[in-house]
Amino acid sequence: MITINEQSSIRIEYDKIYYFDPFHIDKSYNDADYIFITHDHWDHFDKDSISKVIKDSTIFIVPLYMKELMSEYSNEIIYVEPGKDYSMFGLGFRTSYSYNLDKDYHPKEKGNVGYIVPIGDTVYYIAGDTDVIPEMDTITADVWFIPIGGTFTMTYEEAADLVNRAMPSKCIPIHYGTVVGDKSYGEEFKKLVGDSTLVELYIK
Repeated sequence: MITINEQSSIRIEYDKIYYFDPFHIDKSYNDADYIFITHDHWDHFDKDSISKVIKDSTIFIVPLYMKELMSEYSNEIIYVEPGKDYSMFGLGFRTSYSYNLDKDYHPKEKGNVGYIVPIGDTVYYIAGDTDVIPEMDTITADVWFIPIGGTFTMTYEEAADLVNRAMPSKCIPIHYGTVVGDKSYGEEFKKLVGDSTLVELYIK
């Protein structure tokens, strides 16, 4: 089961509970088996929301450069860099690159990441805050979570063009409707995506 709280705050429930960039979580669930963080911006690394989903056995997956920011947590932590495979603590996944091409918000050299995570029989790609970048040409996943809000990431038009080339089975647009990007962007994006990909809107 997939839930999107807002922005890029994703929860996937299968055999375990997976959170990606928890943000504006409204009450204490404390049910996270894994918490994945794509980068250190406030709407992706939200300590208040983390406190509402973390439990003693939660495992963090975070970019390597965030090591000092994680010093207050006693949980197991997997530190990652883009473009690598990882397998530990019962979890196997790959990191992707995630960066801007022509703006300074998310420089490539910082080491922000996206994630390609097999959960059950489905492979999920969580892109993080990124433009359309060359490294996406090699990504294979069933479900793509793609930012569409513009300003800090690709626009919904650029995202639609990407999805029409990649043709994943399903795409779920994120990163709009809160900080940047009107909620109507989801519907506009959906109109531009071809029939090869099912678009599901969780932010409305």
